[in-house]
Amino acid sequence: MNVSSPPLQSGISVVVPVYNSAPMLTELVRRLEATLKSMGQAFELIFVNDGSRDQSWEVILKLASEHSWVRGLSMMRNYGQHNALLAGIRAARFEVTITMDDDLQHPPEELPRLLAKFAEGFDVVYAPPEQEQHGLLRDMASIITKLALQSAMGSETARMASAWRVFRTQIRDAFAAFHSPFVSIDVLLTWGTTKFAALRLRHDPRMVGKSNYTLPKLIRHAVNMMTGFSVLPLQLASVTGFVFTGFGLLVLVYVLGRYLIEGTTVTGFPFLASIVAIFSGAQLFALGIIGEYLARMHFRSMDKPAYTIREHAKESE
Repeated sequence: MNVSSPPLQSGISVVVPVYNSAPMLTELVRRLEATLKSMGQAFELIFVNDGSRDQSWEVILKLASEHSWVRGLSMMRNYGQHNALLAGIRAARFEVTITMDDDLQHPPEELPRLLAKFAEGFDVVYAPPEQEQHGLLRDMASIITKLALQSAMGSETARMASAWRVFRTQIRDAFAAFHSPFVSIDVLLTWGTTKFAALRLRHDPRMVGKSNYTLPKLIRHAVNMMTGFSVLPLQLASVTGFVFTGFGLLVLVYVLGRYLIEGTTVTGFPFLASIVAIFSGAQLFALGIIGEYLARMHFRSMDKPAYTIREHAKESE
């Protein structure tokens, strides 16, 4: 399943997950080549085709044949951005890894600034946008995702997390044995280091088409992070249970107090139905959270792979 990890060499590996971005790949290679050559280091570009339905893989094959520093992996199906990134990171052969999107929203010309920040001694540096360019719903989903990431990472830097990041490739040793189908690269990076930083950089508008990271995908990713890498939902369920237990005791005190003081009981079907509905809802909420964790344990017991590679555009030299 995994690409073997070769001994690391001095240089830069750029990993780009690709999904239906055929029209932009040639321009991305051209701009990356100009920027990386100016930095005077060895470099490579690893495209990971994540089950694209357009001609992306054909374009990657062509680019790999024309450029010795371009490599490609093609997945058996669409696994998701983070799964594709994991495959590319495990295939990297240089000491520094950069991950970026395939739509040119992350301008390659900004890489020297990102690497300059990285050279200050950090292990991971994120490059969040100077200004968010998404719609209201997408921005709200991004906020939810980052809050979920913060609970999983236990770090304020999570709020600055971005798909554009640079880190020491050696960190991948910390999650070499990770095989779950639910992947969060940002959480996995925390398994190997705590030295994080962030630098706001220019993000450009997408050149062609629209983002493949839709609102439902972001929400699903947030849920996967919270239930796959954090016990926060279980803690929330416990707190909910304590709160409603306290509420139930207060209701009991109210009912007994009214009977002892006034000699009457609380009457009315609406009151009883409301109490039952509240407690039933709390129980179902807690059971739902437990069910999410059990589902992930079930998938882990099935030993489902994080990804499966169909084809290589070029083997590692």
